[in-house]
Amino acid sequence: MLKTLLNEVKEYKKASLAAPLWVALEVILEVFIPFMLSIMVDQGIEKGNLNVVMVTALFMFLAAMLSLLAGALSGKYAAIASSGFAKNLRKAEYENIMNFSFRELDAYSTSSLITRMMTDVTNVQMAYMMIIRSCVRAPMMLVASLFMSFFINRRIALIFLGVILFLGIVLFGIIFIVRPIFEKLFLKYDDLNRSTQENITAIRVVKSFVRQDHEIDHFNKESDALFKIQRKAELILALNGPAMQLSAYTCIVLISWFGAHMIVDGTMTTGELLSLFTYIMSMLMALMMLSMVFVMVSMSLASGRRIAQVITQESTLNSPENGIKTIQDGSLTFESVYFNYVNDKPDYVLTDINLNVPAGSTLGILGSTGSSKTSFVQLIPRLYDVTMGHVEVGGIDVRRYDLQTLRDGVAMVLQKNVLFSGTIKENMRWGNPQATDEEIMEACRLAQADEFIQKMPDGYDTYIERGGANVSGGQRQRLCIARALLKKPKILILDDSTSAVDTRTDAQIRQAFLEQIPDTTKIIIAQRISSVQDADQIILLDDGKILAQGTHEQLLRTSPVYRETFEAQQKGDPEHE
Repeated sequence: MLKTLLNEVKEYKKASLAAPLWVALEVILEVFIPFMLSIMVDQGIEKGNLNVVMVTALFMFLAAMLSLLAGALSGKYAAIASSGFAKNLRKAEYENIMNFSFRELDAYSTSSLITRMMTDVTNVQMAYMMIIRSCVRAPMMLVASLFMSFFINRRIALIFLGVILFLGIVLFGIIFIVRPIFEKLFLKYDDLNRSTQENITAIRVVKSFVRQDHEIDHFNKESDALFKIQRKAELILALNGPAMQLSAYTCIVLISWFGAHMIVDGTMTTGELLSLFTYIMSMLMALMMLSMVFVMVSMSLASGRRIAQVITQESTLNSPENGIKTIQDGSLTFESVYFNYVNDKPDYVLTDINLNVPAGSTLGILGSTGSSKTSFVQLIPRLYDVTMGHVEVGGIDVRRYDLQTLRDGVAMVLQKNVLFSGTIKENMRWGNPQATDEEIMEACRLAQADEFIQKMPDGYDTYIERGGANVSGGQRQRLCIARALLKKPKILILDDSTSAVDTRTDAQIRQAFLEQIPDTTKIIIAQRISSVQDADQIILLDDGKILAQGTHEQLLRTSPVYRETFEAQQKGDPEHE
């Protein structure tokens, strides 16, 4: 894990080294000041030597100014290093997420990935800043102050050593107890983010079903669970303060008692006692700083593991070496295909699929909800890989193609239509970044979208809200179809992508496909038989198996299920609409 994370320091290595070097200089100068103070008191003030007072005061002032400069520079470089490190971590996570196959995306929830990129990276960033600054400053200050204490008076320094050991045991005990609590805390963060994301994304559905109170109650429960875990951790961490106070006052009382006797005996000077008080406060502050570092580091370890998991996650789908970079045509072959989302499960989602679709033809796919229609088409652009058998595009197994070439050649309009924030033109250029305005308009005409776009105030420059919130479902579907057409694909897959348009518009879209893109293989998943009845062949899927196959007329004669569905839809049965 540490190697994975530290690999992302990259160009910020110099800043990461500069910060602790400036910290070291800052500590040396700070430790020097109390020693000079004892000389000023003993050799200057008590003996009435104004020259010693002036010289030591000057040295102390210069040391304080240099310490201030060193502290400022160490803070500057620590901020640069930690911010850059966080930037690289987010970049590494995001780049790897973009390479995830659908199988990996299924394994991580969206909310979890967002938490890992935001909250977890921030935790690691803070811990890294503390490590390169506080984690250098605190041990150095502790060791240097202890050394100076032994140099001044060994007997008094033993009190420091005893208190440090006591405080160290308490602090490490707190960290040991609190660490597993933080791991639970991040899981609760995932749950809360998931709940929040779902409700904000689907706020219109929540309002339409008048479920605001229910969702607020659900959110409050998730938030309360997070609060309870966080409170438990904070209550344990709160023991830090009393332990520090107990140690500090114990030290002060003991040093005052023994120091007073030593001054009376003549074995210690007033200046030395004064400097010892300064060193004890420096040591206790160093211990407090160390405790904060260890708490932050222990919390960030859980975050670091989650980040490293995303960065090192290997995609199960990768382009082969020297993958084929040309697709000859859009012909499609399924040969003895079996598929399952989880490889070790005995029940297949798709079973023994055998099918040939000539280039340029239209394939219609019908089936009830859960019959694996979407799983079927997702194998074509290798969003998933087959478990057994093989899928061929243009006569070549899809696993032999360069992945980008294959997916550029297969345009897929998914069941859930997604538009992005930006103008209509910007959304269309997701299909082809170099598309001209004329090409965009032609694609929209084919998808029957041009008519409603022209009626918008800004036409093709109309701004689309996130997710297409300011257009209707049917308009969103047509825009997504147009975007797919701009890829000029060999295979066009419409996964129930005309369900929100009326039958007339649906027929116009199919007619435009027939006339304008005759060489493109069209695969249409639909609930309405009218959407696929003109297809060159139709398959009826049931429970992942091909139940019937043929043209519309052939299926009316040979498939009772198809015939009953058609007759019911013809009569307008709402259950089959």
